[in-house]
Formats: sequence, C-alpha cells, structure tokens
Amino acid sequence: MNTNTEVIRKFYDAFKAGDAEAMASCYHADIQFEDPVFRKLKGDEAGDMWRMLLSGAKNLHIEYFEAVADGDEGSARWHATYTFSKTGRTVNNKIKARFKFKDGKIIVHKDSFNFWKWSSMALGPVGTFLGFTPFLRNKVSAQTLKLLKSYREKRK
Repeated sequence: MNTNTEVIRKFYDAFKAGDAEAMASCYHADIQFEDPVFRKLKGDEAGDMWRMLLSGAKNLHIEYFEAVADGDEGSARWHATYTFSKTGRTVNNKIKARFKFKDGKIIVHKDSFNFWKWSSMALGPVGTFLGFTPFLRNKVSAQTLKLLKSYREKRK
C-alpha cells in the first residue's frame, strides 16, 4: 500500500471515529474541497467544515470502500448514514471521492453525490419535488455556508 492510500484510509478512519482534527491533519494547508452542498472551500474552511459537521452529527455511521491511490491521485467510495438535524429524517448518502496529493497530504478533495437523492432523504417532499432545481441547491448551499461562517466566527 502506498503512502497516499494510507492518507485516504487515515482520513476515513478518523471520520468513522468522529475525529475532525485527525481528518483535518490529512489536508495540505492549500486544500481545495468541493461537493454539491458546500460547493468550493479552501484552506482552513475545509477542516472547519468537518469540525462543524461532526460537532452536530446525530447517529452518524461512516463506511468507506475502495480507498486507493496511484501516484498523486486517489479515490474512495463512502457512505454516510445519519439523522439530518433540521428535519429529523434519516439520510443514507453514497459518495464518490477523488483526491490529489502534495507533500504527503490531500491538496484536492472532491466529493460527488446525487443532490436530488440526498435532498429527497434529508428534506422529504420538498427535496423530492425541488431537489433537481438550481433554486433549492442554491438555497441549501447558502444556508450551509452561513452555518459554516457562523461556526468559524465562534472558533476565533
């Protein structure tokens, strides 16, 4: 197993253990993170996202599969099952992750998942009927980024 594969496994093992600090330690200082909800985060924002999410997680269960790296790129599949705090609904999200590495750390992390499926589980009928629209995606992203900004201000 190569070093970058070990970094991916360390990241997800820390996630399973609820250890956001260990997750953030896998990131390069210049990390660029992207997913359908947070869109694009850079630097400390990415680590703070995991800190925020884990601090409020309810019934979180993480599994990961096929964590591999070849040279400076890698990938994994992971599943997150949790209770979405705003609605109390159970979410079972299936995510594909892509990574790039620099200096033995993750410098690019891109998670992709079906936003419509996620919004249907998390938001119920509203997500089912509007989850495919830019309106709902933009609204969810704006609310999530506002929560992250507030979390980061409290950490200062």
